Amino acid sequence: MSRKICITGASRGIGRAIAKAFAREGWELYLICRENLKALESAAESWRQEFGTDAACFAVDVSDAAMYEAFLKELPVMDVLVNNAGISYVGLLQDMELADWHRVIDTNLTSVFLSCKYLLPGMLSRGSGRIINISSVWGEHGASMEAAYSASKGAVNALTKALAKETAAGNVQINAIACGLIDTSMNAHLSESEIQSLVAEIPADRIGRPEEVAALCLQFVSAPEYLTGQIITLDGGWTV
Repeated sequence: MSRKICITGASRGIGRAIAKAFAREGWELYLICRENLKALESAAESWRQEFGTDAACFAVDVSDAAMYEAFLKELPVMDVLVNNAGISYVGLLQDMELADWHRVIDTNLTSVFLSCKYLLPGMLSRGSGRIINISSVWGEHGASMEAAYSASKGAVNALTKALAKETAAGNVQINAIACGLIDTSMNAHLSESEIQSLVAEIPADRIGRPEEVAALCLQFVSAPEYLTGQIITLDGGWTV
């Protein structure tokens, strides 16, 4: 039987790189995006032709609890879940509307809760599974002008550690990747000079690549079962 993986936020950036990496390894893909379905289907078709991989693509707003719950109830048992969907809000906290706060928290945190709530039972019943949460260094260190994003990722880190303790005896491993500055559209608000200033602070002297996050996800899947509840930082030595 083919190995199944569900990836949220799969149409671009880190999620797309993860999907391609697992497609190359022959996994059966269940890919979720909010609105870029045509682009995701086009990518999935190219992976079918190149790697012979089956992929099902879905347009689901993971911040809409009712919509996302209905979708999750229809999924088969997964071998791996990657909670990657995420958005940010850049601005002062006092200028942020409550609706914007909820949109960030619902997308970045509540969706992780829902994914785990509905996909964990199948993994536990079978006695195996891996969950990978894509987090951020700001979840630990905090980012000025991104308070809501930082709060959501800090909560994802705490959820990862706590839930891993609940599922370890059932042979389901849960870990997170705390990403540093990665070359994605989430950083499009930064000017070239701002990017260069940040790079100057990174010992690796460059921005990270989405493909590097994907490679670490593959390593998590093949890692010893004793590795669980960990937040692994991938940032070129930036926050050491």
